[in-house]
Amino acid sequence: MKETPVYEEWKVHSVNSKKIVARLAGLIEEVKQAKDAPSCIKAMKAYGKYCDKIGDNFATISLKYTLDTRDKTNIKNEKAIDKAMPEIQAASLPYADAVLSSPFRDEIEKKFGSLYLTMLEFQKRSFSPEIVELSQKENDLTTRYDALKSQAMAHFEGKDYGLGEIGAFYGDKDRSRRKAAHDAAIEAVDKIAPELEDIYDQLVKIRTEKAHRLGFESYTDLSYFIMGRYDYTKEDVAGYRNEIHEFVTPIVEKIARGEAKSLGLKALSYQDLEVYYPEGNPVPSGTTDEKVEHAKEMYDAMSEETGRFFRFMVEKHLLFLDAKPGKALGGYMNYFPVKKCPIIFSNFNGTSGDVDVLTHEFGHAFQSYLAKNITIPEYRCPTMDGAEIDSMSMEFFAWPYMGMFFEEPDKYRYQHLASALVFLPYGVTVDEFQHWVYDHPEASKEERRRAWKEIEAKFTPYKSKAYEGAGYLGDGLRWIMQGHIFSSPFYYIDYTLAQVVAFEFLALDHKNHERAWKKYIKLCKLGGKLPFQHLVRKAGLVSPLDPGALRKIVAPVKRILKEEEEKAYGI
Repeated sequence: MKETPVYEEWKVHSVNSKKIVARLAGLIEEVKQAKDAPSCIKAMKAYGKYCDKIGDNFATISLKYTLDTRDKTNIKNEKAIDKAMPEIQAASLPYADAVLSSPFRDEIEKKFGSLYLTMLEFQKRSFSPEIVELSQKENDLTTRYDALKSQAMAHFEGKDYGLGEIGAFYGDKDRSRRKAAHDAAIEAVDKIAPELEDIYDQLVKIRTEKAHRLGFESYTDLSYFIMGRYDYTKEDVAGYRNEIHEFVTPIVEKIARGEAKSLGLKALSYQDLEVYYPEGNPVPSGTTDEKVEHAKEMYDAMSEETGRFFRFMVEKHLLFLDAKPGKALGGYMNYFPVKKCPIIFSNFNGTSGDVDVLTHEFGHAFQSYLAKNITIPEYRCPTMDGAEIDSMSMEFFAWPYMGMFFEEPDKYRYQHLASALVFLPYGVTVDEFQHWVYDHPEASKEERRRAWKEIEAKFTPYKSKAYEGAGYLGDGLRWIMQGHIFSSPFYYIDYTLAQVVAFEFLALDHKNHERAWKKYIKLCKLGGKLPFQHLVRKAGLVSPLDPGALRKIVAPVKRILKEEEEKAYGI
């Protein structure tokens, strides 16, 4: 870790896809020509090391682009990646063939594990040279989508705000003020909505064509290979969504009724959905620098490892926290394998979401730190469903320290848990919508809008009513602002699966903190050595995809929610 340079010293290398492809071809040839198992394994490790080098540079380019999507150099470099990535994917396919057909396959499996070979089989099945051009078009469209969102401005109270900044007013205690803020954002999104809808229309057609060229009936089937869903199917996910509807939707409807009652309303409207208290949501105190100082105290108190690692991130300038015009929306963690460090990217806006980022994204970062010495690149990080467990669970492990950030931490904890439950029906709405879209790729834009409204009304009836008359929200277009639908199709269900597992950690932490923390560290250190369900069970937890699991997992969470509600509202 000491060798990691501060961010300002990071260099970007120009993207030369021809040079990269040639180097990959040479390394693959070494794998093919290996005379014995040790030579083959050595060549495979060299291939992985070179892929780390390319990935590190691409991650640096993408970070700089998301920090300022208006900068011409950043745009140029990001477009170079968009073009190069499909070409590199195609050039990597012979590696899968070389390993899978190697005469030393048994020795390779002993060294790398059977999952490694499964990963290569999935990679081989989900890409081919004949979809390179389609993938390049897909990348161009998603980059264009990100730019449109990040550059949209909402005019509010005489000033222009980026969509990541104006959210600071959504929790205001003045209902008319938060309505005005929402309306300003809605007006800004309505202006770009037709173009965003056009982009998605093109993406659906491109992705469907990719699936057909690869021999899949639909993009849904292809996506399960792309996402690395090694131990569950779309039928398993459909059953899980049904359990969310049966066991979580009623809880969320009750939360909404309580929310409305607290605000003195008969029902929630779109400007009320994110507000839990009549005096406004709890807001963390202090500037960004002060929040970072509080986070240092929190992670020092949590454990020696978390404290040391967070201080390292601060010292190396690896936190990119404040919302700014031109900065891409959202938050993420990315790992840089050559520098052996992660970064945290977010859009602080003065709300409780700032604290959520410092815990959520740090959970991702901490996992990457604990698994950094795993030599097989593919095993350092779990698949997305497993990775989100690390982040969402860290949010709950941070609960005892919320007094460092909030004057009324009880109110934050109730809001945080209620919001986590509210998220689940929304998350499966996104997933069911995407399954519908790619099962009906020829559907019109109007049919897509109707499908969203029907699915939304099924999982969150109160939200569908609250959005009536609210621009794109009421027109069945809430989904156009969910970037995952555009850039990472079928990823969103992973957040919900992880949230349910994080609830298991919450319940266990309430009973026995040491046991819960030990299981968490074990899970993080496993990285991606196992597929999702196997990973969860190896850590001594229940898979959310097991029939009946939701009822068992949610039961103790309901009790904790009730306890936190009583403390928050002084009942």
